[in-house]
Amino acid sequence: MDTPFEQRHDTVLLEEAVDVLEVVPGDVVVDATLGGAGHFRALLAKLGSEGTLVGIDADEDALVRAQEVVDAIAADKRPTVHLIHGNFRDLEDILAKNNLVPTKILFDLGWSAFHLTSGRGFSFKVDEPLLMTYGDPEGTTTAGDLVNHLSESSLADLLWSLGEERFAKSIAKSIVLMREEHPIETTFDLVKAIGEGAPSWYQHRRIHPATKTFQALRIATNDELGALREGLHAAIERLPEGGRVAVISFHSTEDRIVKTMLRDAVTEGKGSLAHRKPIAPSARELLANPRARSAKLRTFVAGVPTSKSRINLTSFPVYA
Repeated sequence: MDTPFEQRHDTVLLEEAVDVLEVVPGDVVVDATLGGAGHFRALLAKLGSEGTLVGIDADEDALVRAQEVVDAIAADKRPTVHLIHGNFRDLEDILAKNNLVPTKILFDLGWSAFHLTSGRGFSFKVDEPLLMTYGDPEGTTTAGDLVNHLSESSLADLLWSLGEERFAKSIAKSIVLMREEHPIETTFDLVKAIGEGAPSWYQHRRIHPATKTFQALRIATNDELGALREGLHAAIERLPEGGRVAVISFHSTEDRIVKTMLRDAVTEGKGSLAHRKPIAPSARELLANPRARSAKLRTFVAGVPTSKSRINLTSFPVYA
């Protein structure tokens, strides 16, 4: 199928994330979200042959991309690499099964631009089956299942809480009216329902009117917030003293979870924040990749007092 998309993924906060992790050659590093393998490539370059790099992703195509990065490096020059098909919510089991104690962990919560051409319904610009699953949809709940079976009130709550969609109630009502006539099976079916449920002026803004609804359904379909809580909890608990976990979030709901969990870990005496305020993309990065505008990077240092963990932020823009 022809699509209007180029298979290109711009890794957000690439230099900043690698810098705050302070990777050294012998580290055991976990890239919990391989995606386009941008961070993975940079982390691999920081490690020596005595180091270990673990890459995790629910999308098998991401593992293929990461393997290509690994294969480009001479065997005697690269670290031990484990590429794992799975979800970072299972981080505890993944580390235990591979007998690993991670020293540095990165979560990039942004979804890969490669998903736009995956044929699984992530884009509202291409007519595809309404799946939105990162992995194989067989036997899992899809976005189509949600829009066709949730009650109107549950749909409205989902669109508001996960997408912050201001017209959640009217869009949910429109979805229910459409599915009474026929199942909503494709992305264009859903886009039509969204258009009929929002005011006409909402169709002519810079942001597509389906953006927030698609975001909410993607998050719900993959239980992204539940996975974040489980994966980040495992990361905090498994880090040795001096170990670091960095998290890049892209919308307010997930950033609140990250902020709260890291703050609670500090309060409980488990470590400290490497920088009090989240790091933001630079003006140069925003010019090259406007989609990075909402990204926030937070970093936690295990078992180290705040005064000794803080890094120099003079070269990084931060949020007020």
